[in-house]
Amino acid sequence: MFIKYTVMIGGFAESHYIKKFDKKYGGHWVVTWRGVQEELARIDSLLLTSIAEVVSEKGGQKIVKTEFRVAGTKDSRKASGNRCIVLLDDEKNTVVVLLVYNKNDLRDDNETVQWQKMIKENYKEYAYLI
Repeated sequence: MFIKYTVMIGGFAESHYIKKFDKKYGGHWVVTWRGVQEELARIDSLLLTSIAEVVSEKGGQKIVKTEFRVAGTKDSRKASGNRCIVLLDDEKNTVVVLLVYNKNDLRDDNETVQWQKMIKENYKEYAYLI
């Protein structure tokens, strides 16, 4: 049986790339973001697919990377380059959205190194998971 998790948005995620997606895609972003949040609320089932992967895990907490596509676009989830990095806390039954970005938004050639650096700098309480 799957648990429905409470989804929260981290401050850095809210104030950075999410606004960029909203400005770029308008109404399509509203639909997309609602869908992403619903998927994250059922992250256990999402982890059974190739859409999400556990990047690191310590205790009851996991850093998970997921892919998504924006409604109304033709790209697949993978081809879109849109990513969501979340903290999954199995003890609290919560999912905290840490980053939402398109891989073209990152300056560094190594996407993983760049998002890990952003997590360490902006979410010091979760840096130990990186």
